[in-house]
Amino acid sequence: MSICSSATSRSYSATCRSLSSWIFNPTKTKLFRSLSRISSKCFCYFPLTCGHTSSYKSSMNLLSRLGFGSTRAPENLDSSMAQYPDDDECAPGQQFAQFGAGCFWGVELAFQRVPGVTKTEVGYSQGFLHNPTYEDVCSGTTSHSEVVRVQYDLKECSYDALLNVFWARHDPTMLNRQGNDVGTQYRSGIYYYTAEQEKAARESLEQQQKRLSRKIVTEILPAKKFYRAEEYHQQYLEKGGRFGYKQSAAKRCNDPIRCYG
Repeated sequence: MSICSSATSRSYSATCRSLSSWIFNPTKTKLFRSLSRISSKCFCYFPLTCGHTSSYKSSMNLLSRLGFGSTRAPENLDSSMAQYPDDDECAPGQQFAQFGAGCFWGVELAFQRVPGVTKTEVGYSQGFLHNPTYEDVCSGTTSHSEVVRVQYDLKECSYDALLNVFWARHDPTMLNRQGNDVGTQYRSGIYYYTAEQEKAARESLEQQQKRLSRKIVTEILPAKKFYRAEEYHQQYLEKGGRFGYKQSAAKRCNDPIRCYG
């Protein structure tokens, strides 16, 4: 069933009846619940890359009315504060870098292992909602991306080294998707803090493109306000992940990263 096409081809009431009957149909409900168990993400089965932005928003509004998605009031979506730069600072001699490469759990662990990286945090950025929650971001209505903010020592780690980890960790030719995680919050992005970072990022993308047959869809944009994710997301895989199997964050560790633990 395509929710996007339903929202554009039927009236609101007809769409509501159709969607409600689909969700609450006993057979469909079992499928829906099975999908929910498979994915750790909130409601990312519907924000597919269908390209219908306006109808997509209408669909998400309908889902919210049915009890799914973000519970925030619509007027809070236009907060200008989310477009500001970060309001905290690095330690002396260090710098921030920000990357989006799919689910932030595995991406963070990859950066934790890089020599010279002194701190990593997962969170949300590039959206329009101030202080978003995980539920808000998973609704697909806030334009946030799941990102890792890296703090690194300029004497021990180069920005190019971080870019190499970024490219190696995900498929930059996938639009709004990495593996089974689908939605705009999983888009590929490099969010720079300085002109030097921007220059290095663009040059790096050009070099990567020469190695790939498919077009890279990675966005390169100024870093916007970073909202730290809920504490249980931080260093998720190092702490044990979903199944309690701790994964090493030791520097230069090259153990395979299990995305969900």
